[in-house]
Amino acid sequence: MNPVNRISRALSSTLVLTALLATAACGGNSEAASGGSSSRVTLTIGDQAKNPQTLLNASGALKGTSYEVKWAEFEGAAPLFQAVQAGAADTSYAADLPTLQALSGRVPVKAVGALHNDGTHTGIVVRDDSSVRSVKDLKGKKVVVSSAKGSIAEYLLAHALQQAGLSYDDVKVQYLLPTDAQAAFTSGKIEAWATFGVYKSVAEQQGGRLLVNGADGRVSGYGFIGASEKALADQGKKAALSDYLRRLDKALAWSREHPDDYAKAIQQTSGASPEIAKALVSQANSELEPVSPQVVQAVQKVGDTMHGIGVLNPNPTVADHVDTSLVKE
Repeated sequence: MNPVNRISRALSSTLVLTALLATAACGGNSEAASGGSSSRVTLTIGDQAKNPQTLLNASGALKGTSYEVKWAEFEGAAPLFQAVQAGAADTSYAADLPTLQALSGRVPVKAVGALHNDGTHTGIVVRDDSSVRSVKDLKGKKVVVSSAKGSIAEYLLAHALQQAGLSYDDVKVQYLLPTDAQAAFTSGKIEAWATFGVYKSVAEQQGGRLLVNGADGRVSGYGFIGASEKALADQGKKAALSDYLRRLDKALAWSREHPDDYAKAIQQTSGASPEIAKALVSQANSELEPVSPQVVQAVQKVGDTMHGIGVLNPNPTVADHVDTSLVKE
């Protein structure tokens, strides 16, 4: 099977919440299935493209939890935050701008932990035969952004245009979910695509040329683990959240120490080639950090930029949507 089709089949999803909630009890803790107590806390973890799920399963970090774990799996941040809004997920996992977009839309979520990477997982990719050789050459062009308005890829595009002396109005933006954009890019229907993660890596492998990535401060590199306000108000779930975050940090440490094993797990989960899996490992988040004033300041700058071009309205005050009680220095 074509690698693009493997990726698309492995990662494609519908936006209908009831069809997307994937239940997966972890660590052999399924008491409900065996007639055990129904009072056990269940933590529903929101995921994108099986990123945390792959990491946590491969590392074994969720073994022996005192609570049930369910996964709410989505292709992008927008439907994940819809699930949080609907009470169908207790946590979120998203980059800075999608989180800001959710906060702007009054999704009741708090940033409880910060993740950081070097920004190279985001990129603007063009077809190899494109006449576009620099960001300035995008003027007047259609640029597809994945996955929706307010994605990390959109911030990269906006910031890169700003650095090149162009305005956001100098390009024609179209929003497409990653799997749809992947198929269109591979077939030559899209010339320029702002995207992220496995989609960026596959695009480069399948006839794409990287125009610019998010390194060197083009994106903040920060993302967040969020928790719904409802989950934080529940003492049982809050305790589970605290434990989950500790386990996630251990899983991230495992990924740094076992990059080859992590790459193999990504291959098995997504159908990615060995080369793409290794690239994803090299671009992955390094560790779980507290949501410090430094993090808040960096992400507020992202919000201010996007508000200035009319993409983020209203512009949330990041510091008002943080809970620092679960991840300490």
